[in-house]
Amino acid sequence: LPTYKESKKEKRSQAIINIESNLTAFHKISENTIPPCFIRKLANDWMNSIQSQIKKSSYVKYHNILHSYILPEFDNVPLNELTSSRIQKFCDDLLIHGGSSGEGLSPKTVLDILSLMRSLLRYAQIQGYQPPSNGKDILIRQTAPDTVVIPRSSQEILCRYLYANMSERNLGILLCLFTGMRVGEICALKWEDFSFQEKSIHVHNTMQRLQIPDSTTQKTCVVITSPKSKCSIRTIPIPDRLIQLIQKEFPNRQGYVLATVNEKYIEPRTMQNYFRYVQKQCGLVPVNFHALRHTFATRCIEFGFDIKSLSEILGHATVNITLNRYVHPSMELKQQNMQKLSSLLTV
Repeated sequence: LPTYKESKKEKRSQAIINIESNLTAFHKISENTIPPCFIRKLANDWMNSIQSQIKKSSYVKYHNILHSYILPEFDNVPLNELTSSRIQKFCDDLLIHGGSSGEGLSPKTVLDILSLMRSLLRYAQIQGYQPPSNGKDILIRQTAPDTVVIPRSSQEILCRYLYANMSERNLGILLCLFTGMRVGEICALKWEDFSFQEKSIHVHNTMQRLQIPDSTTQKTCVVITSPKSKCSIRTIPIPDRLIQLIQKEFPNRQGYVLATVNEKYIEPRTMQNYFRYVQKQCGLVPVNFHALRHTFATRCIEFGFDIKSLSEILGHATVNITLNRYVHPSMELKQQNMQKLSSLLTV
């Protein structure tokens, strides 16, 4: 017969065995009832959490990036498999073979996709998950985009055509060329936004055509909202000659500036197409509508505008954005500045 000590030892051993058995069973149950966090679920939860905090245009942009690029690649991939090397390979493949043509996406587009993935991983951390990467060590090489400025000679030809064929749309082109307004801003501009007494325009709205996510009837719609940032809400002074032209050609008008009597409004895509038509009529090398904004900024620098005033007119948050993105000194201005060194070349 076992002694008391041996009996007690056997009971303790059996208790340990029972505890280990229960823990093993618990882990098995947990594995079966608590699934890993998949990318699709994480993306859906994140989109629902931010929907009320962002603009509709931003929500549509995120939705398109998710369903066009991220989910097709990582649809039901567990979060714990989203390593830095896997994300880097995904980005590299997009740069080389991405897009509908398979010729690769631009670095800017891939960077937008990567930025959204970083937001997803940040959200995962907030929710208590531990993804193996936060995406911050992924690098996308960017090249400076080609910026286009309309030459002075071409600008003069364009202005002569607009003056000789004055219409609401041609006035819109002139306003963008001499105020730096964006195409969405000019499309959303109303006559009530003019102050002829103060010779200014109050910019506080922008127009966009947005996709309607998951709609089976209507794919897109025109949306008019406040501009993309608080700095874009601004009051722009207008040159005297432009004010006089507006008062002469368009007295006592109401509604949207670009619209004729039979139109409610002109949307950005229509205005961009019309600008291409005008350039063709003028015999000019075609440039995109945004070149009007670049041209305005460059002419302002050539005429000696102080950079802070120009930055506020353009609606930028900092002067660095203005200098780095919109100021493109012409060869003529460079030559003028270089001639200032002539006085040092004394014999």
